[in-house]
Amino acid sequence: MFDEADPRRGHESTLEAIELGERLGFDSAWVRHRHLQYGISSPVAVLAAATQRTSRIELGTAVIPLGWENPLRLAEDLATLDILSGGRLNPGVSVGPPIHYDEVKHALYPTSSDTEDFSYERVRRLLDFVRGEPATDFRGVEGFEVFSDRVQPHSPGLGSRLWYGGGSLRSAQWAGEHAMNFLTSSVVKAEESEDFAEIQLSHIRAFRSHHPDGDRARVSQGLVVIPTDSASASQRAKYKEFVEKRTPRTATPQGPQRLMFAPDLVGTSAEIAEQLHAHVAFREIDEVAFALPFTFEHDDYVQILTDIATHLGPVLGWHPAEQ
Repeated sequence: MFDEADPRRGHESTLEAIELGERLGFDSAWVRHRHLQYGISSPVAVLAAATQRTSRIELGTAVIPLGWENPLRLAEDLATLDILSGGRLNPGVSVGPPIHYDEVKHALYPTSSDTEDFSYERVRRLLDFVRGEPATDFRGVEGFEVFSDRVQPHSPGLGSRLWYGGGSLRSAQWAGEHAMNFLTSSVVKAEESEDFAEIQLSHIRAFRSHHPDGDRARVSQGLVVIPTDSASASQRAKYKEFVEKRTPRTATPQGPQRLMFAPDLVGTSAEIAEQLHAHVAFREIDEVAFALPFTFEHDDYVQILTDIATHLGPVLGWHPAEQ
């Protein structure tokens, strides 16, 4: 989050956090979109800067809402970013109409707002372009110009590192059928149950049952965790207040889509580890993305990341990557 009068500082804070993550040995760092908010509206641009400040850590988007994007242009940006990173990019995407679509559609799609396709077909188009399928019937030389029939640059391997961020059984199945990786976050749809962990577990299993790699298919679980091992008294109080304000929404399905939210986990690393080991979906996966709260200060993020790397991670059996 940034001050509207000083957006550079907020973006620098994100880049500094990614650099810190690499020094602490994290395997990956993920950035999400915040359209028309005081957050990162262009993760591709921010991660391009991050490629020049890091050398090892993988970089991901969790997630790019494709309703705001042209799949052909996005494929070019993602391939360029992957080339700059040396093959470290993990693009996560999702579909559906942009949030507050009725208010933004005339600015976003002034002549096609009522005919835009926000279905899985938008993801399929992106997959094809990234994986090197033809984008046009024309290729060859025209004067001094040389044209390709597929997206350039083409980055081999990027197609296998595309992730779908889904919160429903249908999304999990579709991602598996199209050989994507699967991001399951702290928000799911209450379709078969009102137990968050059980819902998430059913999505993971549905994804893998439809994926060519079966149980080896990559799944990353996203959760908000706030370890307090080295936190100051004022930080602990702030974290507790943050969690208390968000906890009521986790009790029952929210809104017409019956969304279920995972509880935020706050406490010592030992306490958080105990809760995670009791989480049936956590026991099913090999990768987890711990989300940083959106409204905290930079010093808070430094403390949380450091505690995850030096306390929580080792308790969970994770070891920092070698520099």
